[in-house]
Amino acid sequence: MMRPSVIALCLLTGSASVAEDIKTHVTTLASEAMGGRLTGSDGARMAADYIIKELERLGALPLPGQSSFQMPFEFTAGVRDTGSSLFLDLASGEWSAPTDTLRGLSFSETGEVEGPVVFAGYGITVPESQDFGYDSYFGLDVEDKFVLVLRYFPEDASAEVKTVLARYSGLRYKALNARERGAKGLLVVTGPRSPNAGELAPLNFDSAAAGSGIVAASITGDVAVKLFENVADKTFEQAQADLDTANPHVAGFAIPGVTLRLNVQLERKTGTGYNVVGYFPPSEDEGDAAAFVLLGAHYDHLGRGRQGNSLAGKDETGETHGGADDNASGVAAVLAAAERLKTRARKASIAFAFWSGEEMGLLGSGAFVASKAIAPEALIAYVNYDMVGRMRDNKLVLQAIGTSSIWPRLIEQTNVPVGFDIKASDDPYLPTDVMSFNQAEVPSINFFTGSHKEYHRPADRVELINFEDLERVAQFGAILTEKLANLDERPVFVKVTRTQQEGGSRDTVRAFTGTIPDYATEVQGLLLSGVIEGGPAEQAGLRAGDVIIEFAEQTILNIYDYTFALDVVKIGEPIKVVYQRDGERKETTLTPRARK
Repeated sequence: MMRPSVIALCLLTGSASVAEDIKTHVTTLASEAMGGRLTGSDGARMAADYIIKELERLGALPLPGQSSFQMPFEFTAGVRDTGSSLFLDLASGEWSAPTDTLRGLSFSETGEVEGPVVFAGYGITVPESQDFGYDSYFGLDVEDKFVLVLRYFPEDASAEVKTVLARYSGLRYKALNARERGAKGLLVVTGPRSPNAGELAPLNFDSAAAGSGIVAASITGDVAVKLFENVADKTFEQAQADLDTANPHVAGFAIPGVTLRLNVQLERKTGTGYNVVGYFPPSEDEGDAAAFVLLGAHYDHLGRGRQGNSLAGKDETGETHGGADDNASGVAAVLAAAERLKTRARKASIAFAFWSGEEMGLLGSGAFVASKAIAPEALIAYVNYDMVGRMRDNKLVLQAIGTSSIWPRLIEQTNVPVGFDIKASDDPYLPTDVMSFNQAEVPSINFFTGSHKEYHRPADRVELINFEDLERVAQFGAILTEKLANLDERPVFVKVTRTQQEGGSRDTVRAFTGTIPDYATEVQGLLLSGVIEGGPAEQAGLRAGDVIIEFAEQTILNIYDYTFALDVVKIGEPIKVVYQRDGERKETTLTPRARK
């Protein structure tokens, strides 16, 4: 007997060809020929061409004012330090830093600047709106001077304080803070009491094309120690120890008797990525062609995993990351939704967007929002598919529903003929393209069927896709989009307040545990869908299906509690993990590693 949801689906689609098309889309996009669809690559261009042919077949049009479905954007495809240098003019004479002790930061301007040096602690300023008094620049004059700051945030602060400071500790934010105070240059050093002590910051954190408006470099601990030779009353390590209490009254200071000359020389390789966007105009004469519902998914992936965000095991290194679930499944869902919607009545235009650059930091969707090819105020709502091909136990995760009060009612209505077990989340601050539209104040919703141990690995293959349920997810989105395009009144955007537990940019997340959370299942604790091969979690004996209920002496009720706990653990220091396996309470010891 067919289950009710399948019967309903057949009534909705009226054809088995949709299921066949979905499988063809996923299989084609995740094929070896596409090479992993890395943004700017030949494989990504092949994927774009495939999507364009499908849009043409469906009868979609380029957006008004656009001559093509392709919408290009530029991005930084690579940054290379071609010979930065640093000189110190000391009372004892000039000292030249060895070439392996400094490196330009990826967002630095190119050029040479010279001036005295001020040590500004961690270089963090918490905005007054946060009602939290912390300003590394209090009492300091850094106009036309170099600022030396520590990477990360105070090591010995309380968990509550760390979660506030972490949000403002990204390197680009620190550069902006220094620039706005008139500094002419920035030096960043990883302190002796921090993870990755003394090491240079990686050059590949930032793939945005824009610079920071300031000359900035990372230096090793040895260079900082050399600078502190002119500080009479404390060593570099003592200075960090004083700051690590997070006492807001511990101030920075000028470093006397030093003039610094920094020359940063970076070579940026600029690449071009392509979003693919088409639309259906209103089907009724009285429709509003200037109003759009936007349905989207990113089509890029990781290529062969050489850009730093692959989770491939040792035996998978260099293999093509096909990304069948991430996110060929989402692309297939959008195309399947378009197949249904082309014949449906609609008062508003419906646009279909396929983003590139998502894996590099939401570059494509961010560029689209900035271009105003569809102005944010013209968007009724944005519907996003990201990793929707691995449904388990009929569970569908719908995220970002806090962005409008209309979502719960629409979701309930839409789910009647489909019958998913819905898990809803208000949070729009997600590592997917919904973030770009939330920032533009557009009501948004994200479809997701959960993480798995094949995430960001070559093992994310077509044969693991649940095509029957992927078709149902596509149809759910199509019905929801149709309802949005026929509303009498537009949904009102609601700004969701970020929880304190949410961290900042990638360079503020220091602890690596190797856990893969399962977002699709409602449990009390952190359910693991898998663990990363060779990671701390695997070495601690954790595995898929385990539910972490205590981590580093903190009770874990959800993913936010876990993120909160990660902010306070010490790298290399063993911690107790309490978890449940098959209903039995167990304990283990896990040693977090430093994230490079």
